[in-house]
Amino acid sequence: MLWEVEIRPAAGQVDRDGRRVLDEGRALGVRSIDRVAASRSFLIETDADREAVERAARGLLADLVAETFDVARLDGGGDAAGGVPHSETNGRGELLLNVLFKPGVTDNVAASTKRALGDAGFSVENVATCRKYRINADAAGDDVSRLASRVLANDAIEHVVRGPLVLDSLAVGRAWEFELVDVPLRGMGERGLAELSRSGQLFLSPAEMHAIQAHFAELGRDPTDVELETIAQTWSEHCSHKTLRGRIRYREIVPHEIDEAEAHGPEPVGLECEFQNLLKETIFAATDEIRRTLGEDDFCVSVFRDNAGVVRFDEKHHACFKVETHNHPSALEPYGGANTGLGGVIRDPLGTGLGGRPVCNTDVFCFAPPDTPAADLPPGVLHPRAVFRGVVAGVRDYGNRMGIPTVNGAVYFDERYLGNPLVYCGNVALIPVDKCEKHVRPGDLIVAVGGRTGRDGIHGATFSSAELTEESETLSGGAVQIGDPVTEKMLADVILAARDRGLYTAITDCGAGGFSSAVGEMGAETGAEVALETAPLKYAGLSY
Repeated sequence: MLWEVEIRPAAGQVDRDGRRVLDEGRALGVRSIDRVAASRSFLIETDADREAVERAARGLLADLVAETFDVARLDGGGDAAGGVPHSETNGRGELLLNVLFKPGVTDNVAASTKRALGDAGFSVENVATCRKYRINADAAGDDVSRLASRVLANDAIEHVVRGPLVLDSLAVGRAWEFELVDVPLRGMGERGLAELSRSGQLFLSPAEMHAIQAHFAELGRDPTDVELETIAQTWSEHCSHKTLRGRIRYREIVPHEIDEAEAHGPEPVGLECEFQNLLKETIFAATDEIRRTLGEDDFCVSVFRDNAGVVRFDEKHHACFKVETHNHPSALEPYGGANTGLGGVIRDPLGTGLGGRPVCNTDVFCFAPPDTPAADLPPGVLHPRAVFRGVVAGVRDYGNRMGIPTVNGAVYFDERYLGNPLVYCGNVALIPVDKCEKHVRPGDLIVAVGGRTGRDGIHGATFSSAELTEESETLSGGAVQIGDPVTEKMLADVILAARDRGLYTAITDCGAGGFSSAVGEMGAETGAEVALETAPLKYAGLSY
C-alpha cells in the first residue's frame, strides 16, 4: 500500500515557506497569485494499515507542537477512513501543485526517514518526499507556470505535478542485463564526432575527438562505451584543468595620459609574454621558488601531488588544505551543487596520504546582484537571488550535518556572474605526521566505501567542460550530484578508525570522475581490475 502523510503548520503557526514563495513570486512580477499555502509530505510504501501509519506520523514524522498532519491512501485502495481529498482544487478554490524529485535523483530526507522508521520497528519498503503548494485557483496560467519553474522547483532535479498524486508504487528501475557496447568511432566524420561529443555528454573538442579516433584506428578497433567514458572524464576540465594548463598569450596594456591626436592610434603595450603551460609556469613555479628560498625552513610536506596540500603544523600533526570550485553545478542546482561541492572538498583531505580528519570549512562566493530585474535574465538562467540563497544554504547545511563548522568566507557581487557564479569551497584537516604517504602494491584489493551510486552525479566531470546554455538544465541535470552528509559523516568515522588500525595502505576519493578517476589514480603504476557489476546501487536498472 502507498500512503501519504501530509504535514502543515498547525492553527496559529506561521506558514514560512508559503510566505517565501509568495514574496519570490512577486519579485519575479507574478501578480495574480495572492495566496500560497505550503505543506510537505512523506510518501510511504508499506504493508502497514492506516492506524500504524498515523502512529508513525505522530511519533516520528510531525512536530505536534507546531504542526498537524493528515493521512491518505494513494494507490487506488480507497480512502473510506478519511484523510485529505486529493483534487486539483478544494472547497476554497485552490490549485494544488506537488513538487517531487525526478526518478533516480537522491532523496536524502527520504533515505533518513526510511532508516528511522526501520529503527522504530516500522516495516517499510520505500519512502519519498514531496512539497505541496495550494494557490488561488483564479491565478493566471502564465503566472502559475512562472512560479512553478522559477520558484517552486528546479527542473534539473525536480518536476511539478498539478492536482492529485496518482501513484501505484515508489519503485524505480527494472532488472538490467549486461550488454557491452562498441562505439563505431573510426567511421565517423566531423559531424558525427561533434554529435557524439554533445549528445553523449563527453564535451570534448574536435581536436580531442580526432585524437581519440586516431588512437583507436591505430589499435585497429573501436572503443567500448566504458573506454570512451573513461577517456572523456580524464580529459575533462574538472580532472585535467585544461584551461589552467593551456597555452596563453598575455599582453598588458599600459594606461597613460594621451591627447586627442593619439586617441585613434595603437594602444601602448607593456609586458608581453607567452605561457606554454599557465599552471606550471605561474602557480607551480612560484611555489617551487618560495620553497627553494626557504631552504631548511620549508614548511611544505606535500604539494601538487595528492588530493590536498599538506604543510607542517606541530610535532604530532600536519595540516591539509584544499579548495575547489563548483560553478557549473551550482548554476543549475544551487543547493545541490554547493552541497556536493563542499562534500567533495571534505573528501579530498580524507583521501590525502592515509586520511586526514576534517576540522573546518571556508568559502568564497561570486554572484550577480540579487536585485537583478527578472526581465534581464537570459533563457535558462536562474535568478541570482535563488542562486545566492541555494549556494549559501548548501554549504552551510552540509558542513553542519557533518559536524564541521564553516569558520569564514566572503561574498562578492558583479553582473558578470549572471550566467555562471563562482563557488569556492574549502576544507582544512589534520593528519598525523606518519600518515602522509600511501603505497599501492601489486595484489592489493580495491575496496569502495561510501554511498550507493545513483543517477545523480553521472557525467559530473565531463559536464565541467561544457559551455552553459539554456539547454544545460535539461541535458545535464543529472550531472549535479545530490550530496549525502549523513553517509559521508559515517564514511569519515569508518575511514579514520580503519586508518588508525592500519587496515589499508592507500586511499583516494571518488570525485566527479567516479571509479574511473579513483582507480585510474591508484592503479596508475600497477594496473587494476574492477568488477563494476558489484557496485552497490541506489535502485535497480542502472547500467555500468
